[in-house]
Amino acid sequence: MDLILGFIAFILIFAFSSLLPFPVLHKLMLLVANVAVIAIIVIFQPELRVALSKLSFKSKRFKQIDDFDIFLEELTSSVYNLASKQTGALIVLEKEDSLEDYINKSSIIGAKFSTEIVDAIFSRYSPLHDGAIIVRDQKIAAAQAILPLADTPHVQRNLGTRHRAAVGLSITTDAVVIVASEENGKVSIAREGIITRGIKIERFKVIIRSLFTSDEDVPEEPKKSFNFGMKV
Repeated sequence: MDLILGFIAFILIFAFSSLLPFPVLHKLMLLVANVAVIAIIVIFQPELRVALSKLSFKSKRFKQIDDFDIFLEELTSSVYNLASKQTGALIVLEKEDSLEDYINKSSIIGAKFSTEIVDAIFSRYSPLHDGAIIVRDQKIAAAQAILPLADTPHVQRNLGTRHRAAVGLSITTDAVVIVASEENGKVSIAREGIITRGIKIERFKVIIRSLFTSDEDVPEEPKKSFNFGMKV
């Protein structure tokens, strides 16, 4: 407030010297105004630095990718930690198609995604370990979600219940479904009716990042992939 009052007083005196014949005072005010610009920069240098630091040339998209990178690390850690212990798990990542119907029929969680929460949910002693968790906007929206099983006979012969559920949901929605196998500790990803099995950790990150941060499709693994008649 003191600075504002001083600025207003300066403007009034400057206007007064301009309207009335006070050339010396007017000249002094002009000199003060010229010096004031530099003085303001020096005096408010810390505040100006903070303000400028908040101005970023990065677009909103890059900021979102930065946030997504943090989420991706948590997701990767969770999935491969479960797989290393051969703890079965289903994790659904919602995309454009709403999964509200599945969420409403599940146990609502509404928590920020974290490795600790995922481990607790899929623990064999947890009442929520059956079914899938649904992730919306990088948060765990629900747990114990029941997914539709793929009813193709070929799927039933080759895949277990979790994998068939992953394929089933990926056929009917654009969701990305991640499976940690209880039998062999391998990680699979199902999307658009296709399941890719035995994905290594670095490949996993590349696939998820590409699916959620760009419009380009990631080429499928040439091995251990099963196409059930759906468009890639």
